[in-house]
Amino acid sequence: MTFSLLAACGSGDDSHKGAAPDRTAKAGTSGSQARTLTATALEQAAVKGTDVDGYEAERSFTSVGSSHKATDPEECAPVMHAVGGGSGFAATARVGRSVYPKKAGRPTRLTLSSHSVADAVRVMDQLRTAAAKCGSFKDVTADLAYEGVKVQPDSGYGDESVSLRLTQLVTGAGYDDAVRVPYALLAVRQGATVAMFSTSGRGKEAAAVPDVVVSTQLKKLGAQLTSE
Repeated sequence: MTFSLLAACGSGDDSHKGAAPDRTAKAGTSGSQARTLTATALEQAAVKGTDVDGYEAERSFTSVGSSHKATDPEECAPVMHAVGGGSGFAATARVGRSVYPKKAGRPTRLTLSSHSVADAVRVMDQLRTAAAKCGSFKDVTADLAYEGVKVQPDSGYGDESVSLRLTQLVTGAGYDDAVRVPYALLAVRQGATVAMFSTSGRGKEAAAVPDVVVSTQLKKLGAQLTSE
């Protein structure tokens, strides 16, 4: 139930909010890596069931529009957008996958979003800035709260990455106390494509995005970017 709550926090319509300083020229991206992948190419770049050893993959719903999830405080919105696999910027194309372990374990939700390089850089800048400021916030739209937002050490993935851990507080009828669900979130920019991964833990179990899912997806994305 809690994983579906997180996955439901996706994208809305097609406008984007705000703009971080343009540092595209310093992004270290050129040539094929700077290509904005089409919807067809992005679909080909996404992992499928036979790609990740020990896992199965299913398509999940996505929208190319920007996310309009409202948060309190408002400056935390980029974190909430990323929790749903989106951002405050409309994408040229976006695909989603739910990746399940064949044995016991928690699923990983991933999205691939095509942008211009400038917008892809801004997606990462806004997420990084918001995560540094927002230790806790509320998802006003879904009436959920999040706390314990902590930026993790740089994973070194792609051209740049942002890794977070946070806790979702689930309340409502039938709950005497808030149920705390740990989440892990990883955003990686590879050229003009932003990959986002999220997963949950159980109880006091720390959440962690499986490295095999991330590395397999990024390898396949890199191959697609250099294939033409």
